[in-house]
Amino acid sequence: MPRPGGRLTKEDLDPLVKDAGEGNPAAIHSLLQMIEPVVVRYCRARMGGRDLSYLSADDVAQEVCLAVLKALPDYQDRGGSFLYLVHAIAANKVADAYRAVARDRSEPVPELPERPLVAGNEPESHALHLDLGARLGRLLASLPRVQQEILTLRIAVGFSATETAEALGISAGNVRVTQHRALTRLRGMIRDEEF
Repeated sequence: MPRPGGRLTKEDLDPLVKDAGEGNPAAIHSLLQMIEPVVVRYCRARMGGRDLSYLSADDVAQEVCLAVLKALPDYQDRGGSFLYLVHAIAANKVADAYRAVARDRSEPVPELPERPLVAGNEPESHALHLDLGARLGRLLASLPRVQQEILTLRIAVGFSATETAEALGISAGNVRVTQHRALTRLRGMIRDEEF
């Protein structure tokens, strides 16, 4: 089922969530098709290009989707958005992935390929991308948590202000104001650091 305008709305999700919670296979499939790309983008944005050993953002996204399916039968609509539950599960699974990696004390040694697998996969460009990602990560980490979440959902995931508001349980106006303040603060930090 295509999303009108490419957005997840409560009107689109609620009937599917109800039917999926009752065990309708077609509704479960449709619901997963709607949320899976959003979950993947969220996990990739939160985990970035960080080396998390054997865990990838796609693996974590798959765990999120499975957890959402497991939570469906017990889900009760209390007037909020189903996206709030999906976001909460995704945030917890990403945090779990970071904790698992922090506990892993192994040091895997990769085998270097004889030739680059993809054009532009030279060590220098890889190092530059990692450095840029690390600097952006430090800048984002300096923001308050709610600003980090709003920027992740709005910019990396591509949610509208309304979808972000539903996922975080705040108003769309609050999302816009907080996003503006976060971006203004980031611009100031970049200017001061000559990023």
